[in-house]
Amino acid sequence: MNEDNFQKRLGRGMTVLGWIVVLGILSVYFGRYLDQQNNPNKTLSTTQTDDYKQVPLQRNRYGHYVANGMINSTEVVFIVDTGATDISIPEKVAQKLRLKPRIKIPVDTANGQIDVYATTLDRVSLGEIELHNIRANINPFMEGEEVLLGMSFLRHLDFSQEGEQLLIRQY
Repeated sequence: MNEDNFQKRLGRGMTVLGWIVVLGILSVYFGRYLDQQNNPNKTLSTTQTDDYKQVPLQRNRYGHYVANGMINSTEVVFIVDTGATDISIPEKVAQKLRLKPRIKIPVDTANGQIDVYATTLDRVSLGEIELHNIRANINPFMEGEEVLLGMSFLRHLDFSQEGEQLLIRQY
C-alpha cells in the first residue's frame, strides 16, 4: 500500500512539474511577443544612396514609433516624440550614460511645469543616421527607461509617415 501511495504522489509531482515547465515556456514566449509588440524596431535597417541615409520605423501596436538607438555608444530605447523640443532622458538612464547635468531649466509638459537639467550628447544615432553635439535634458520625473527622441535631433533630418511606417532621412 505504501508503494501505491508513493507512486501516486510521484505521479502528481511529475504532473505539477510538467505544468510548471509549460507555464514557464509560455511566459517566456509571450514576454518576447509583447516586447516585440511594444518595440518592433529593435534591429534597424538603413538604406543608403549617394544622396541620403534612410531608416524606416514600424509603428507599434499602440501607435507609437519605438526604436533601439545609441547615445554616446550606449544602447537606449527611443520613443519618437515630435512634440518634444529636446531629447528627454529619464534620470535613471542619464546616470547609466554618465551624463553630467548642467543648468536647471523650467519646461512645460502635458502635466504642467517641471525643472529638468540641460546636457549635451556627444553622439546620437538611429540606425546609421548619426548626429553630434545634440541638446538634451535630464528629466528626474520621467519613469521607465525610454528616451524621448525630440526635435533637437529630428530637426536636422527629414521625416514622413507612409502608412504604418515613419521614414527618417539624413541628407
